[in-house]
Order: sequence, then C-alpha cells, then structure tokens
Amino acid sequence: MGEVRVGISGWRYAPWRGTFYPAGLPQRLELEYAAARLDTIEINGSFYSLQRPEHYRAWAERTPEHFRFAVKGPRYVTHMLKLRGAEQALANFFASGVLALGPKLGPVLWQLPPQLGFHPDRLAAFLGALPRTTAQAAETAARHDARLEGRALTTTDADRPLRHTLEVRHASFTVPELPALLAEHGVGLVVADSAGRWPMLTEVTSDVVHVRLHGDTELYVSGYGDEALAAWAERVRAWREVADVYVYFDNDVKVHAPFDAQRLARLVAEG
Repeated sequence: MGEVRVGISGWRYAPWRGTFYPAGLPQRLELEYAAARLDTIEINGSFYSLQRPEHYRAWAERTPEHFRFAVKGPRYVTHMLKLRGAEQALANFFASGVLALGPKLGPVLWQLPPQLGFHPDRLAAFLGALPRTTAQAAETAARHDARLEGRALTTTDADRPLRHTLEVRHASFTVPELPALLAEHGVGLVVADSAGRWPMLTEVTSDVVHVRLHGDTELYVSGYGDEALAAWAERVRAWREVADVYVYFDNDVKVHAPFDAQRLARLVAEG
C-alpha cells in the first residue's frame, strides 16, 4: 500500500489572499498556512529560473516534518533545449539547491511543451542522464558551471532514492512505446487532467503516480464538483495499491485549487 499526498501547484497567488488565505495574513506566512492544511506542494519557481539553496532550505524549515515538495524541472531543459544536450543544465539545476530539501524532496517533475512530440531516442538519452539517488544528484551538481560559483549546493545529507515524473502534452506520446520506455527507466508518467486540451495517460510506469489536475471543464479555471472528486478519489485509491500517489491541483485562477485539494484528501481518507 503506497502513501497518498494531495496538495497544490504553487502557493503564492494574489487572488487567494482573503479567500484561502485569511485577510491580513502576511505573505511570508502563506507557505506555513498551506502546509498546515495540505501535505505536499509543487515548487513552480524552479521551472522559470534557478532558485538558491537558501530558498529550498527555508521552505524545508517552514513546513512540518511529514511534508513533501515536488520540484518542477527547468523549462530551459524541457522547452528550450527540448531535452537535447541537457547535461550541463541538469548539473546547474541540481546544484541550485534542490538537495537542501533533504527528506522533504518528493518527485522531480519534467513537463514537456505541447509542441514537442515523441522522439524515443532523444527521450531515452534524457532519461538515462537523470540521477536516481540524491548521492548521484550531488555528483551531477558538482559539474555545475561558473554561473553557480559561490551559490551552489553539491552535497546531500543522506543518500535517498530520487524519483522523476514526466508530463507530456503532444498526441504522438499516446503510443505503447512511451510507458514501456518510462518503465524501463523507472520514471513515472504524469496523469494530467487538462479539460481535454492535452492527452490524459494513466499507465503506471514506476513506484510513483503523479497526478496534475489542471481543471475539470475549463483549463486552470474550473473547479471539481462532488461527482468528479469522487471519481478521482476512486482512481487514487486504486493507484495506491501499487504506488505512492502525489496529486496536485493546478486550477488556481478562481481559487478552486486549495479547497478542491482538501476535499479530495478527505474523500480518499474516508474511502
């Protein structure tokens, strides 16, 4: 029986202030407030730019012991390099402080752009370059370039498994070769609900199932009603029979995400 964690994708959203976050709550306390009500959050800032070790360390210190973060890999790797020749970029990413999360480091998410189709050889080479333990990640980080001199973290407090997940957004990935390739490398296939915009693939390819709920009927906007949440709770309970399950709500525009996450967590626990 795997563990189930349900949370949100990011936590700093202005429309949430006065709705999910109480009016007057200082912005610097928003992470603590969210982490007291949910047990996992995706870090999105790492997708847009390299963060710093002190940021990751502070996030770890400000959350409960049982808490876990998923970390989104940089778009420079997925959207600009399109997975080609990413060795240096991977070194810089892992040197930027990811390992400062320590035992609170959950899956590392690689979200591909909608324009990138399935290139088996390119994907296999990328997956093969990913570190599979925190010790390997530290070795990767040690190869960072001069841009991170003086701000790199290239050590880990303990050697732990490091799990990766892949979110695809092009129809060419809907082939049996994809889950077979991911299973070969022990990488999880993200189950992405995008209101029909992109493929939703549900094969279990590793010991972690990463679910991203971007909106039930309207991308990033619509919430999930009772029937939809009950259906997702049933799926989650089935997945936890064979894997750990991390679920993140990304329907943040109308402030549905944190409330939907709390409701789904209750449904899973009650089932």
